[in-house]
Amino acid sequence: MSALRGVHGRPSRLAWVVSGAVIALALTACSSGPEKPKPAQLAPVAALMGTTVAWSSQVGASHAALAPRAVAGRVFAAGSAGTVVALDASTGKDVWRLNLAQPIAAGVGSDGELAAVITQGNDLVTIRDGQEVWRVRLPARSFTAPLVAGKRVFVLTADRTVRAFDGQTGARLWVQSRPAEPLVLSQSGALLAVGDTLVVGLAGRLAGLNPLNGSIRWDVPVATSRGTNEVERLVDVVGPVSRVGNSVCARAYSAAVACVDAGRGTVAWAQPAQGATGLHGDDRLVFGTESDGRVLAWQRASGERGWEVDRLKHRGLTAPLAVGRVVAVGDSQGLVHLLSREDGSEMTRMTADGSAILVAPVLAGDALVVQTRNGGVYAWRPQ
Repeated sequence: MSALRGVHGRPSRLAWVVSGAVIALALTACSSGPEKPKPAQLAPVAALMGTTVAWSSQVGASHAALAPRAVAGRVFAAGSAGTVVALDASTGKDVWRLNLAQPIAAGVGSDGELAAVITQGNDLVTIRDGQEVWRVRLPARSFTAPLVAGKRVFVLTADRTVRAFDGQTGARLWVQSRPAEPLVLSQSGALLAVGDTLVVGLAGRLAGLNPLNGSIRWDVPVATSRGTNEVERLVDVVGPVSRVGNSVCARAYSAAVACVDAGRGTVAWAQPAQGATGLHGDDRLVFGTESDGRVLAWQRASGERGWEVDRLKHRGLTAPLAVGRVVAVGDSQGLVHLLSREDGSEMTRMTADGSAILVAPVLAGDALVVQTRNGGVYAWRPQ
């Protein structure tokens, strides 16, 4: 398929990169199936709860690997052309703003002080107080925001390699690699800290690493590759993941949803699922959106189905965010839908600048924050 493109890494770890959208287009082109389904028509808004726009900002045109991050009273965001900002989560005003003058491939990761992004030229760049601190050239591309934690910066690259760098100096601390599959997704994966363990998605598996030296503590499957060709066998873990304590629930692309005990390194349950975006949840339920636009809830403890709604089918939904009594999802038409956490019924919906919302909303204090394709960063608060 001509839509595939190579990862710029070591020749021995050469892989191919493909996005979920490219896969869908390629499969459609090879068939004589029906036209792409039209987005479901929406009923008049329920308006069962009130919201108001708290603030908005602009970072420039964006893409799906640039998710905002809210931490320590700030919202960190980036635009694809090179702008990186730290916004005050209460007011939306700039704490600092920096233009790297280079296209950005992935980010932003931050611990509230040090921020990190990855450029399309494979540079890992760190920023503090609006000033570049250090940069390191990576040997492969990355589509996952760096993780800044414990005075270290961790990076997951598309060649199935995890790298750790000293947060102060940029010195490389360790590298952990695994054999690369022929295809990898060009979308965000899983990279997070759970206690003293670094949890990372590697192909269709979750692995727990020692953050001090990169050694593997445990490695469990979320899904197993199946199918007759490389596209059908693609089961990368996609972000974001839902973490409550040691319970980490993740999605393997278009294959399964599973919850893992990150303390023991064991799979609690796994269920077949056909989604391409990550998960969110609480201590009772895990929420996700399927590729056809259904929104599902699973019991976190058992994996049993909680509820399902299909009135948002084919609207290009983001991964969800569970907050308060609602679950928030964005769509490709530029709307944010607030659903009841109990049964998925509509509570209300909002619109930003009319361009697609590509990544899951985030919670910043008491505000719900989204970033649009056109680069608008919008925060709403309940009334």
